[in-house]
Amino acid sequence: MSTFNHLRIPLDEIQKATKNFCEKNIIGKGDFGYVYKGQLLRSGDLINISARRLDRSQGQGDMEFWTEISILSSLKHPNIVSLIGFCDEKGEKIIVNRHEAKGSLVMYLRDPALNWIHRLKISIAIANALSYLHYEEGRNYSIIHRNINSSTILLDDNFEAKLSGFEFSIKDSVDRMEHYISSEVIGTQGYMDPETTKSGDVTEKSDIYSFGVILCEIMCGRKAFLPYESEDNKFLAPLARSHNQNETHQDIIHPDLWNQMDPEVSDGFAQLACDCIKEDRVERPDMIEILFQLNGALEDQLNSVIPVGFTMNFDLYSLVERKKGKRII
Repeated sequence: MSTFNHLRIPLDEIQKATKNFCEKNIIGKGDFGYVYKGQLLRSGDLINISARRLDRSQGQGDMEFWTEISILSSLKHPNIVSLIGFCDEKGEKIIVNRHEAKGSLVMYLRDPALNWIHRLKISIAIANALSYLHYEEGRNYSIIHRNINSSTILLDDNFEAKLSGFEFSIKDSVDRMEHYISSEVIGTQGYMDPETTKSGDVTEKSDIYSFGVILCEIMCGRKAFLPYESEDNKFLAPLARSHNQNETHQDIIHPDLWNQMDPEVSDGFAQLACDCIKEDRVERPDMIEILFQLNGALEDQLNSVIPVGFTMNFDLYSLVERKKGKRII
């Protein structure tokens, strides 16, 4: 653990930053515990932070705590949440990240103010983050996230998306990317790869399935799982597949978004989402294909609204070079 000593933050500094874990500073709660906002002085700058405080009453979480620190301390990407540091002192385990002011994507799924262009850009941002995790050049390992859902996608002041929630992530050698990894079945209801649910095996394509569910949420303006709905409408993924097969996806797209969509873009986006959530993981696209299609969708959508040239902010050549010779099942 000495590897991470440079990231240690004294408990008294975090207590001061969060006003001694004041209830008014709570901004969320997950399986890990409460999340507190605050301001922390680091290197002479006062920065906004979120502090995730492990709930020790559950008697677990140590492994997840160190997994997240290990993973995040090795990552640097504009679409991945920034790790500021951690506290492991006096029975407390706290992970400190840079605070993303707008909260999580789940808060905006039904909000038409998050327009179709913004939603396409969020989709591309998360696809970029996953591409970086799965096959970034220069790393001798791949990362399978395993916890992708609309609550672990955070939004900054400009609604730029940041992927978080790395406590269940797995590192795997890049030369083993075509192999299955046996693991405890972990995930959020509505987002889990059905093949993982059956066998416990995960691959990068398990992340693709969860990402496909996110695309469905973004398009339909609803959550992946609605417990109080009828059986036919409870889970979004099978509902989206059914409508796509029947060419009736317009029926489940958020009506305010439908009015903003170029028809060809909506058709392509719906098909891509459903390709990602195919039950047979071998049939799912990889992130190279997904990024090409999403960037093309954004370009087409912008051109249908503003008929001027658009330059992609995405180095496709670099991404193809990163993936050469690295096949994903």
